[in-house]
Amino acid sequence: MQKLVQKASEDNCDEIIMVDFPGGPNAFEICAKFCYGMAVTLNAYNVVAARCAAEYLEMTEDVDRGNLIFKIEVFLNSSIFHSWKDSIIVLRTAKSLLPWSENLKIVGRCIDSIASKTSVDPANITWSYTYNRKLSVQDKIVGDSMKLQEKIESVPKDWWVEDICELEIDLYKRVMTAVKSKGRMDGAVIGEALKTYAVRWLPDSVDALVSGVHSWRNKLLVETIACLLPSDNGVGCSCSFLLKLLKVAVLAGIDDSSKEDLVKRISLKLHEASVKDLLIPARSPQTTLYDVGMVQSIVNQYMTHEQRSQDVEPGKSAGFVLGHGSLLSVGKLIDWYLGEIAHDQNLSLTSFIDLSCSVSELARPVHDGLYKAIDIYLKEHPSLTKAERKKICGLMDVKKLTMEASMHAAQNDRLPLRVVVQVLFFEQVKAATRAQSRNSDARATCVSKMSPDEEWDKTMGEDCRSLKKKMSEVETNEDGGQKNSKMGKKKSRNSKSGVQLLPSRSRRIFDKLWVVGVGKGHVDNRSSETSGSSQSPSSAVVVRDNTTKSSGVPSRHRRHSVS
Repeated sequence: MQKLVQKASEDNCDEIIMVDFPGGPNAFEICAKFCYGMAVTLNAYNVVAARCAAEYLEMTEDVDRGNLIFKIEVFLNSSIFHSWKDSIIVLRTAKSLLPWSENLKIVGRCIDSIASKTSVDPANITWSYTYNRKLSVQDKIVGDSMKLQEKIESVPKDWWVEDICELEIDLYKRVMTAVKSKGRMDGAVIGEALKTYAVRWLPDSVDALVSGVHSWRNKLLVETIACLLPSDNGVGCSCSFLLKLLKVAVLAGIDDSSKEDLVKRISLKLHEASVKDLLIPARSPQTTLYDVGMVQSIVNQYMTHEQRSQDVEPGKSAGFVLGHGSLLSVGKLIDWYLGEIAHDQNLSLTSFIDLSCSVSELARPVHDGLYKAIDIYLKEHPSLTKAERKKICGLMDVKKLTMEASMHAAQNDRLPLRVVVQVLFFEQVKAATRAQSRNSDARATCVSKMSPDEEWDKTMGEDCRSLKKKMSEVETNEDGGQKNSKMGKKKSRNSKSGVQLLPSRSRRIFDKLWVVGVGKGHVDNRSSETSGSSQSPSSAVVVRDNTTKSSGVPSRHRRHSVS
């Protein structure tokens, strides 16, 4: 002040102007009161401003012993940095006093104080903290076995995450970096802290995410959280949280390296995801509703990881599905996802097929979900050509359809004719097998005396004769229906054959396109392949109706050629 007064006198100026005075009038008032021996109240909200103002005014020990700078430093070290909440308050107020607070190392000392306290054993926590979230699973397990008083006194591992959520993104990043650098914090707690901060600051609506006002902040936020994720292969964060981050990353337009890191982490936990999590909105110039290519990348990475796991443990190839429910979960997830995106009019057939084929066959022991997705796509895209419909139906294996799905497919006019024929054929085979199993006990003695080859030949012969007989029954019922429609309908309802309640479309195609292709131990049933021939030339049974309607020959006298 003396220097400023002297300079003002030399310039014949009646006023002293202090440019960029830190803390403003309130901080200057604290310094002035201290000079005149008046009582000054310091707290976490004004101590940083007072310290910066004292530094500006050079209130050091060189001028007078026990000056303001010394007294403020004693207050900071003995009180502020020992308090959890005061350290956070001081760090927040220091933001507006940069670069003074940074040069005076107030920011660094606050960060170190906060990071040190997060590493304290929860059993030794004696200060107050904010905790409005539900307990984690581990804390619930521990808490359930405690008495009521112990539950009240127990402190969860993530007790600190909510209090630091009020920090600005740059200060939050520095605090979390310091917490991680100490190496004492579990990855799951780090993940919980990042999730809590994201929920606190990221907007819920897509419009708010991409709005010009907050787009830059949202982009910085996602990039910061992505770089702070624990390096534990995604164990510390849930798949749902990672996918939400990826959605924001896509909409905010962050750099590709951050998105690739998120995709890699998500692929390791894809079995935990839901269809809703995978519905990532597409950005221009994409014309689809959702970013299918991003999901394709996640699935590809997941399957690559699973393949590497099989290579490391080659002995588990046969029992891979049985021992890893995650693969089955991913198969169901992608089928449900295909059913959801199939409603999109702009979804190309190639994208649908590529995503479907990216999942291993081991992940789909049942093809009901895939059939449903294909049916939705056919319904929403009626302009598909015959070749395209055949191509998409070639994705499913009709042998892996349940009875309910098979009955639906048999009456589905959107499916190609050959697919319907194959569905009916394999349901007939299943029905014959079920009927044969009921008689297996009676034949047990005879079968036990046969060699494996004799048993196979006999079984195949009986299957062929059974199928031929049932075919004749279907034809007889059809002729009877032409003579007496009411009686025919009654017989159809009471029929005990393998495929009951056959739709009229399916009955009509029996006389024209019915081919039974049975290889020794193998039947090729892909709907995209020709159903008129078998892969194996042996044991092939071709049933043809060689009579015409004008012949008048009863169905029981019709000739059938068997080759």
